[in-house]
Amino acid sequence: MEGILFPRGVVDGKETLDAYRARGGYQALDKALKRMSPRDVLQEIDASGLRGRGGAGFPTGKKWTFTADTRETPRYVILNGGEDEPGSKKDRLLMENVPHLILEGVILAAYAVGASKAYLYINADYKDAIRAMEEAVADAKKLGYVGERIGGKDFSLEIEFFPAPHDYVAGEDSAVIEVIEGKRPLPRQKPPFPATAGLNAKPTAVNNVETLANVAPIILRGAAWYRGIGTAESAGTMVFSLNDEVKRPGVYELPFGTPLRHLIESCGGGTRDGKKIKAVLPGGPSSAFLSGDQLDVALDHNSVRAAGSSIGCGVIGIVTEDQCIVEEALRIAEFFAKESCGQCPACRMETNTLAMLLRKIQQGQGQAAMLEQFGKVIAFNKGKGFCSLINMPGPPIESAVRLFRGDFEAHLAGKCSSTS
Repeated sequence: MEGILFPRGVVDGKETLDAYRARGGYQALDKALKRMSPRDVLQEIDASGLRGRGGAGFPTGKKWTFTADTRETPRYVILNGGEDEPGSKKDRLLMENVPHLILEGVILAAYAVGASKAYLYINADYKDAIRAMEEAVADAKKLGYVGERIGGKDFSLEIEFFPAPHDYVAGEDSAVIEVIEGKRPLPRQKPPFPATAGLNAKPTAVNNVETLANVAPIILRGAAWYRGIGTAESAGTMVFSLNDEVKRPGVYELPFGTPLRHLIESCGGGTRDGKKIKAVLPGGPSSAFLSGDQLDVALDHNSVRAAGSSIGCGVIGIVTEDQCIVEEALRIAEFFAKESCGQCPACRMETNTLAMLLRKIQQGQGQAAMLEQFGKVIAFNKGKGFCSLINMPGPPIESAVRLFRGDFEAHLAGKCSSTS
């Protein structure tokens, strides 16, 4: 099928305004302004089953309704393009290639929730993406889609760009808001949640780039059309990132429910050196490992969860047969220890303890009883932090020990199963 977000012929460079309009660009916004109330737009997005693509998979219509139903004003919309997830490049490529699709989604989101200002929060390193979005905003202003009384309605929208810092937690919804308010990128304690008390303590809808890129096609073609793609619980498509572990790295837009094997083998061409797959992280470093014999799992929220993992933001990590899972688990643990912002004592303690335990095992120190400590440390600290980072090292580490205990026992015996 042709992609919803990446139509054929678009991914080789920025889509111009004329090209975007030729394929129906801004018709969804025109439709909404002429024939739909903000509540109609909310209901259509809710009926479509669109879920957030930033990692949590929360229903977008539900999040917007929280914001719209809060009486406080002004309200805000924030495009979250921080994208500091290791291996993820989907948001950057979307902004570089289809900026008007994303911008139309931002404007529709603002209309739906009653926001008068939107912030485009984009990774400071994404120079081409920022330039493409700036040009799109300038074009939209000329068309009258940004500014005062858009479409002759009592709807005005100001758009401001804001560079996202490189901290991993700076992509967390409440940390995004802290940065825009001129503070350090530190997540807030919740509740209240940003949807009802966000930027300047006002209702704020914070959405991932890919999420907002789905909005205009849904409004133009309808929720029933969107529901016809993907699965009953995971509607539409998702953009997956494959990296250097495969022969054809890149981003691939596929309907939810596509087998993991199809993504890796048919799209990615299989592993780079033709080696057998030992394990896969289907949702980035915070997801649980799947074993190499689980490649036929369908890529949708329910199926991946039933297999014991999560789909996250679609970054696929592959471990081949010659690699040691202990080394992979240690790399993940050290990443989260480094990226913990440090404001929550429980998170600092947990991430550093997990990295320390794995480092000792990697160096052949300790006894097999150490393997039981991971679950105890993770269970003791579960849910104690201001954000979800405290929960992120648990799934990959616990699944690594469960599925590949032999790798850990080999290290404790002073040898490594890796041939690399």
